Amino acid sequence: MTGYARVEKTNKGFMVIFEIRSYNSRHLDIVLRVPHGYHLLEDKIRSLIAKRVTRGHIEAKVQIKKDFDEGYDYEINMPKAKAYHDALRRLKNDFNLDPEISVDLLAREDGVIMPTERNRNIEAGLPAIEDCINNAIDDLDAMRRKEGDFIAKDFHGRLNFIEQSIEKIEKESDNLLSYYQERLKERISVLTKGVAEIEPVRIAQEAAFLADKSDISEEILRAKSHIKQFRDTIDSDESAGRKLNFLLQEFNREFNTMGSKVQSANISHMIVEVKSELEKIREQLQNVE
Repeated sequence: MTGYARVEKTNKGFMVIFEIRSYNSRHLDIVLRVPHGYHLLEDKIRSLIAKRVTRGHIEAKVQIKKDFDEGYDYEINMPKAKAYHDALRRLKNDFNLDPEISVDLLAREDGVIMPTERNRNIEAGLPAIEDCINNAIDDLDAMRRKEGDFIAKDFHGRLNFIEQSIEKIEKESDNLLSYYQERLKERISVLTKGVAEIEPVRIAQEAAFLADKSDISEEILRAKSHIKQFRDTIDSDESAGRKLNFLLQEFNREFNTMGSKVQSANISHMIVEVKSELEKIREQLQNVE
């Protein structure tokens, strides 16, 4: 699910700014930016995020500022300085230039003199970072929860439609015996052109056989159970995405079986409508953690 949060925290002289964005994704994918000098904490920060977020494309950025100066050292890139000095000297000789090559001129070349931060205790900033991350994810969760409430409402509406369709399918399947009897009579009449007649007992036996092969009572019972589990999972406080995906697969399996068993046009039409609703649920489930 989508969301955004930004939090600033100060702890023991460290001011931490943490920004986090989440986008829809079936898997957890964390893109993290940390300031120079703090890359040793990157795995720790990723772990903190992963404990709280289990699904989605996450973009996170950490900024760290200190209200004290640890100071800097400087180092000279001697190979680069010598190469640059030689190039300047060749220019001077080739063009008969008078000015001397000054230190200031050498120092202007990018990368000749570079600042290096002194050894720092980066672990000292970890409490502020942890506090900031946890507060930001709390805010992110609140935003994502609002989106989740809308999705849950949509799911409940579609489940109501599926439940009503199951009741209609169940009612329609109760009449399969008489449906098959009439269908057999019509086919026999078409094939024999009314010349021959089949004994009613024989037609009843064949119709009963077809009705028995088309019995979908078990599938209907399991589909009803899946609806209850789906609703209970939606209303729980736990991460539901993977469990709902599993239940959705079971839903599809039950309705596919019903469709292959039953040769009733009415029931087949209702199953197609149900599968259309299941597909819409599947699309929304990609956003559920």
